[in-house]
Amino acid sequence: MFRKLLWRFRRLQVYALSGGSGTGKSFRAKLVAQKYGIELIIDDGLLIKDNHILAGHSAKKEKTFMAAVKVALFDEKAHRDEVARKLQGEKFRKVLILGTSEKMVTKIAARLQLPPPRKFIKIEDIATQEEIERAIRTRRIEGKHVIPVPSIEVKRNYPNIFYDAIRIFQRKAGPAAIGPTPKVLEKSVVRPEYSRRGKVVISEAALSQMVIHCVDEYDPNIRIKKILVRDDDAGYRLVITIDVPMGTQLGGNIHAMQQYIIENIERFTGILIEEVNIIIDKLIQEHSGG
Repeated sequence: MFRKLLWRFRRLQVYALSGGSGTGKSFRAKLVAQKYGIELIIDDGLLIKDNHILAGHSAKKEKTFMAAVKVALFDEKAHRDEVARKLQGEKFRKVLILGTSEKMVTKIAARLQLPPPRKFIKIEDIATQEEIERAIRTRRIEGKHVIPVPSIEVKRNYPNIFYDAIRIFQRKAGPAAIGPTPKVLEKSVVRPEYSRRGKVVISEAALSQMVIHCVDEYDPNIRIKKILVRDDDAGYRLVITIDVPMGTQLGGNIHAMQQYIIENIERFTGILIEEVNIIIDKLIQEHSGG
């Protein structure tokens, strides 16, 4: 409660930049920050100010894709506490959080004890479809990722994954430029260990088993008839068809079960469950033994 009052007093504004993996969010983060006068960027587990990494550690250094997702979501308490403490000590009014979906950004903000985002920006708002497709091809074919800080900063912190540097020259004054003179923005290109080894995802069968386990733990009398799993860049989407016993409070009880499934799967795997839709097919009569 104290932190919420503190942020309100400081009139903190949280901005969100969302888009699928590899669509160019990190590449354009600095430009967005300059346009809106944003002092801090939170991207893939790092807290960034100007050209420096203030706190956190990069998801890009992880050896598996699933471990990288957990880092990006600040899943470990020590990691999120370190960044939250640094945020408390910084003087700033605006912060930009990057994520694959609005839900991911909102979750990161909550974990770092920040207010919910006030403005959501989609990658499609600031990049053309051709630019997005080119970025996706580069990610898939070459496994290249961007960290929005200069190469000297990345080489010092993550020499094993550094690949190259990109320099962007801003020649026009305007909303995205500061001052009349040309400004150089440098970003670092890295190749994470997990991009060389390939992406690791949870199979539909494994995720379905988790759902069955969660439902059985929550209420063993509920029968699952069918589970559909869809996976996209924003996260996993589940459709669960069930039969429930007569007398079950369908409103609050089923909604609570939805939250139970989401929270448990996200906690144990680090993946994002974007939505869980539950279809109640039948109300069944419980049979007493004898």
